[in-house]
Amino acid sequence: MTDDGIDYAAVFQGLPGMVALLTPELVYADANEEFLRMSGRMREQVVGRYLFDVFPDNPNNPAATGMRNLEASLKRVLATGERDAMALQRYDVQSPQRPGEWEERFWSPVNAPVFGPDGRVVLLVHRVEEVTELIKARGGPDTGRTRVLEAELYTRARELQEVNERLRQAHAREREVALALQQAMLPVPGPVGRHRPAVRYRPAAGSLNVCGDWYDLVDLPGDCVGVAVGDVVGHGLRAAGVMGLLRSALSAASRVAHGPAQALEVVDLYARSVDGAENTTVVTTRIDWDTHTITYSSAGHPPPALLHTDGTVEFLDQATDPPLGARPDSVPRPQGATVFAAGDTLVLYTDGLIERRREDIDVGLDRLADSLVHHQGTDPEPLADAVLLELLPPGGATDDTALVIVRL
Repeated sequence: MTDDGIDYAAVFQGLPGMVALLTPELVYADANEEFLRMSGRMREQVVGRYLFDVFPDNPNNPAATGMRNLEASLKRVLATGERDAMALQRYDVQSPQRPGEWEERFWSPVNAPVFGPDGRVVLLVHRVEEVTELIKARGGPDTGRTRVLEAELYTRARELQEVNERLRQAHAREREVALALQQAMLPVPGPVGRHRPAVRYRPAAGSLNVCGDWYDLVDLPGDCVGVAVGDVVGHGLRAAGVMGLLRSALSAASRVAHGPAQALEVVDLYARSVDGAENTTVVTTRIDWDTHTITYSSAGHPPPALLHTDGTVEFLDQATDPPLGARPDSVPRPQGATVFAAGDTLVLYTDGLIERRREDIDVGLDRLADSLVHHQGTDPEPLADAVLLELLPPGGATDDTALVIVRL
């Protein structure tokens, strides 16, 4: 019973449709009364057992695909964190009263994720509607026409499933091409002047949310380095292409501009002429080792983190403006500055590192700060690995992530 007086366990059991809860290992965590009644199983025959031990494919039907299709759908939900509605499935069920005898059954399944506080999928909601009687409807003067319509429905459902699978394969191929394009356009990690930042890029777990993030490192006159990260709205090849254009434009502007703010003003003007560049977020910094100063400007991007040697974390959030192309007119952008000491660490990143569904961004920023303090004194390369390990969900994030760490 919750504080609002609602007994959600009773609500779950009383749901009018067949609903079960599965763990990420595809073990039944619970099943409501309708699920048990329609499947002809007792609770102890289901809860705590592996899904496909309870409901295997019919061994007498060599063409049976129900188990394979259901497993693929559930794994997609785990990988992408997105709801998956399946096509109509024939999935025979062994009679509980007559072991070895199989009943021809037809189902319409939908699978959906349940997220934990850290954004990981912790449970799968498996809802099914049995449509066997619809498929096998007999009797009356329209029996022949009914059977034709039923056969057509089943055929079209199978065709839809095949089309969806081809689309998934096409998205996977596009993802591979987009990743290859992005890797070709991003700078190769290496020293910038006398300094060697650690850089990381992690693509999203799903095939659609990839290739909008970038990083850039620029060797500037004097003992100075420009470091930037950005995030293009969109995904796939189109986002990768826009990313390449904006990264190149910012890299060039940073070399001639008087500071980060002016560089962003130039790129903002350019972004207005690039289809798909609207609302891109980016933050760019200029690190000057002669004056021990960081100047920075942000276009709607999460703030860089500066880890001081005393164990405090400063977020560079005093010069934030709207994303690129978000305003109808070009106006001067703000620029902030802060000082650093030898041994401090500057961290730039994209939102895939800190943002989670239904969670305030401050929670993600606090999580990043805690991780940096915990690894105080760690060199940039192992620090980058540790931060990604601690902040990204084990199954992969639903957004791609870029990370740059510079020891000052």
